[in-house]
Amino acid sequence: MNDKANLTGLAALLLLLCLGLPGATQAGLLDPYQDLDDVPPAFELEDLGHTTRSLQEYRGQVVLVNFWASWCGPCLIEMPSLQRLQQAMDGKPFAILAVNVGETHGKVWNFASRLKLTFPMLLDAEGATAADWQVTFYPTTFLIDGAGRIRYVAYGPRGWDSPEMIQAIEAMFDSPPATGQQAGIEAAAVPD
Repeated sequence: MNDKANLTGLAALLLLLCLGLPGATQAGLLDPYQDLDDVPPAFELEDLGHTTRSLQEYRGQVVLVNFWASWCGPCLIEMPSLQRLQQAMDGKPFAILAVNVGETHGKVWNFASRLKLTFPMLLDAEGATAADWQVTFYPTTFLIDGAGRIRYVAYGPRGWDSPEMIQAIEAMFDSPPATGQQAGIEAAAVPD
């Protein structure tokens, strides 16, 4: 086969994967995290400005931690929706931390510049943080409440800027961490 056929086949496969994933083209369901009392592993990672950032410094805010890589097609699809979410949440107790796994500063900087991304891009060059968080699929996104506990996880891309997703995230601003049955009720209230 020639290179053009290989690229066409790869593009078709990527499109099928993206369309087959829940939430690839619209806001998907947020799955309640299995252990609602779980505190996420701490990390200190350098951002593109060479500033070390830790998850702890965002305590009191709802934090979206997104693990991604530029070679991951679904990751690229959801990045613009994360930027729009960042803009929609401006002035609210909310932060996005995009953790790039395994790529160089220059590659991530070029990617973020091209897409005009304004949220912090953190560098997990060796993949140690992704391993600590047990990330095996990209993108994987965690939503952490103001008390510092993981509330939801999303495997695969989502339409993060949809009204339903924004409403679900805003509901986390004043609500205590859910336990047991409450988690299922909250998750069911997020439309897919």
